[in-house]
Amino acid sequence: MEHLDIVVVGAGLSGIGAGYRILTELPESTFAILEGRERIGGTWDLFRYPGVRSDSDMHTLGFPFRPWTGKASIAPGEEIRQYIEDTARETGVLEKIRFRTKVVAADWRAAECRWIVTVEDEQGRHDISAQHLYLCSGYYDYERGHDPQIPGIDDFAGEVVHPQFWPEDLDVSGKRVVVIGSGATAVTLVPALAKDADQVTMLQRSPTWMVALPSVDPVSTRLRRVPGKGADLARWWNVATSSAFYEFCRRAPRAAARVLHKGLARGFDQAAIDDHFTPRYKPWDQRLCVVPNGDLFKAVQRGHASIVTDTIETVTPTGIRLSSGEELAADVIVTATGLRMLPAGGARMTMDGSPIDLGNRFVYRGMLISGVPNLALCVGYTNASWTLRADLSSRYLCRLLRHMREHGYTSFVPVAPEGLTEKPLLGLDAGYILRAQGEFPKQGGADPWVMRQSYVPDRRTALRADVTDAMEFGTTPVRPGSPVAVGG
Repeated sequence: MEHLDIVVVGAGLSGIGAGYRILTELPESTFAILEGRERIGGTWDLFRYPGVRSDSDMHTLGFPFRPWTGKASIAPGEEIRQYIEDTARETGVLEKIRFRTKVVAADWRAAECRWIVTVEDEQGRHDISAQHLYLCSGYYDYERGHDPQIPGIDDFAGEVVHPQFWPEDLDVSGKRVVVIGSGATAVTLVPALAKDADQVTMLQRSPTWMVALPSVDPVSTRLRRVPGKGADLARWWNVATSSAFYEFCRRAPRAAARVLHKGLARGFDQAAIDDHFTPRYKPWDQRLCVVPNGDLFKAVQRGHASIVTDTIETVTPTGIRLSSGEELAADVIVTATGLRMLPAGGARMTMDGSPIDLGNRFVYRGMLISGVPNLALCVGYTNASWTLRADLSSRYLCRLLRHMREHGYTSFVPVAPEGLTEKPLLGLDAGYILRAQGEFPKQGGADPWVMRQSYVPDRRTALRADVTDAMEFGTTPVRPGSPVAVGG
């Protein structure tokens, strides 16, 4: 059986960033990145629907060790995927990736002090041994999207499409399209489809908070011109402004709502704002939807698209009948109804053959799991760019593994105290998060069990926090003839 010091699962933003940190901070370690798909990119390879783009600025979504140099702050999906691939190639991480290699199970063997990772690849199913397992596969289900069981959908005579599985040959030219949903995917799709379709309708059960931002940020563009420091300045500018607005929304939601509505008042009357742009929840109770250059608003104002706020009574062969009695004629229905969350990329996780119930465990430093040895998972921010937190997690893990090597440890395990306050892992009320809440670990009410949504204190933790806090280390020797620990 092949043995590696570290197995990283996933070759998206998180996995490529992890590979770079391991190469540069643990150069003596053997590792591989296992990727079930054929290409680099993760989410940015999966989603190929029209108009797909970032919903965070690229100065923070990009890697700090290889800053984004594109003109746009809000960039198209394929440009992001290409950027990730170029980064992997230029840093040497590409050589560590094994494509078409799907992790289906992982079992911690206490006696051997290692993970046995079961994979499926072109050679069939087989096992790989690893001292440490780092899950960088995100938390979306790549195989299935959320299916809300829309009544009558099977009776529709036209084409039904889920954005997660967009057909390459779908042509909406001259067709009537109804996009069901109001989240980031729907907000992206509607203006993109409106360029070719006869009419596009965004059908939402309830509105979402939206904000128009320029796709090319003039401040970031100027900051990037500063010799030697431009990329860092642009990155910190975006960290500061996004964090400040988030805190403003959380502390003064009424004032934040007025600010967001003010941006709409130039193009819509008050009745339209009340009906279609005033959510039932406070700003940032759910993720804010970015509208680059106001493209959605412009499409509606020009009559190329419309927004209807209502619920579905049933889908008919020719369209959708709403609870109000109105009927929306459609040739194509796009079900932008949300994503499914899936822990560990769907792999079966066990310890000595017994299933690991993640829902009954706590996160440590937002990345390790109470009571589970030598396992880390990468979870980004919900209120800022994913990469900001992902990179900090990888840097912290490298610090922890260096500490283990220096002291001769072969295992670590976070130990949660009795009576720890339980809180949901992700602090948003979005449907996709609430639906899967019981499948993911919880956070506690105090360090090191808090899952922060704030980059500055997390950065301090990643670089300087005591890696021995609430942690037990083991020196259990591996089985005779087995490989030694990381860096040994």
